[in-house]
Amino acid sequence: MDYATKLVYQSNYWYNDGLKKANIRDLSGAIVSLRRSLQYNRSNIAARNLLGLVYYGRGDVAEALVEWILSKNFQSHDNIANYYIQKTRENTAELETINQAVKKYNQALSYAKQNGEDLAIIQLKKAVDAHPSFVKAYQLLALLYLHTEQFSRARQAIRAAHKLDKTDDITLRYMHELNQIRKSRTVKIKEKDKKDQQTVTYSIGNETIIQPVSAGYKENAGLHTMVNIAVGLLVGVAVMWFLILPAVTRSREQKTNRDIVAFSDQIAEQKAQISALQTELESFRSTSQETENAQATASATQESYETVMNIQSHFYAGDMGNQSMVEELLKVNVDSLGTAGREAYDEMAEALFPQVCGSLYAAAQESYDVANYETAISNLEQVLQMDEDYNDGGAMLLLALSYQGSGDQDQANVYYQRIIEDYADTDAAASAQEELDAQNGGGKTDDSGEEDTDQKKEEADQETNGGNEE
Repeated sequence: MDYATKLVYQSNYWYNDGLKKANIRDLSGAIVSLRRSLQYNRSNIAARNLLGLVYYGRGDVAEALVEWILSKNFQSHDNIANYYIQKTRENTAELETINQAVKKYNQALSYAKQNGEDLAIIQLKKAVDAHPSFVKAYQLLALLYLHTEQFSRARQAIRAAHKLDKTDDITLRYMHELNQIRKSRTVKIKEKDKKDQQTVTYSIGNETIIQPVSAGYKENAGLHTMVNIAVGLLVGVAVMWFLILPAVTRSREQKTNRDIVAFSDQIAEQKAQISALQTELESFRSTSQETENAQATASATQESYETVMNIQSHFYAGDMGNQSMVEELLKVNVDSLGTAGREAYDEMAEALFPQVCGSLYAAAQESYDVANYETAISNLEQVLQMDEDYNDGGAMLLLALSYQGSGDQDQANVYYQRIIEDYADTDAAASAQEELDAQNGGGKTDDSGEEDTDQKKEEADQETNGGNEE
């Protein structure tokens, strides 16, 4: 068995292992196995598609889309990833809901770091209601409930996370912590019950007596109960006579004070809720435009990735012309590419741009010579898009001359000025300065008052060809 076959077998083995774990909701274990499968064979389409589904099952929709897009680039036809991507794109409302849930999760993190547990819990409740499979939101909600000692609610949140992913390390650690807290509280309750069973408490006058339970007390429990009732009645009458009546007024005042405090607390709570809602409303208003921009950026990023991957396949296969590949590369938004996409783009640009720049520049010179200025301008603009410094400003000078020849003197002057500023002490800068001086001085004229266009054309040809006469 050769080395390549062994790699394929190993990749298939880990894919099968990930599939078994995914079937029993062991999503964390499935992610580990499927990533190991892709390490052995990164073009294993089944493993990559399943990894996307596992991410989607955990609520990580963005990671799922990345895996499906990569799968589509490895195999564009007869690939179920196309169906997954199409279904995800079609349901724009669900995508927007998931996006808002992620924003609420991030906002909850910010509140939690600022000790705003109540506001963080409100945001997380909204996030899990909108996105019920969001494992990370359930975990953070359980942690905040633990921190605020709301153990029953913490247990509900962590059970929801465990139902989605059976073996997540964070979920298991929180469950273990809750079990330890439950055991500790159970031991304390048992000790208190045991202590209460070993003692008896009764009152004499204004004093409370606590003493161990004796055997005689257990045997005469009925008699003692009657005695305690009689003593209690006497004490009750005395207390009513001497204490209750004076305390009524005090009780009313205290009740009034408590009501005032309760109303104040309610007002403060309502003010806090109003402030939180106003802050959330302002956040929604400020992020509406950000959401639209993020969607446009995500779409542009995906299109750029797909273009780069498509051109890369043609580049290695050699089944597409250099000019066509360059035209497609110039449409790519380079700033939206990640590290891998940028490396692929730079590799193809270094190989293709110099060749195509040379051919386009030569074609532009020929078009300029026959006064086909529109074609020359089109070719030279592509050259500058690939390499603005091409020929030490010579390409920009030829573009300025072409604009001047086409009658667009303003645009030509813009490029003349750029050449003078960016390429000082060069032949191109000297030629640009001469053109501007000729405009300011009015230029030379012959007997009929017209400019000597033949001499000017000859000088421009010499400048664009590096000073060599044709």
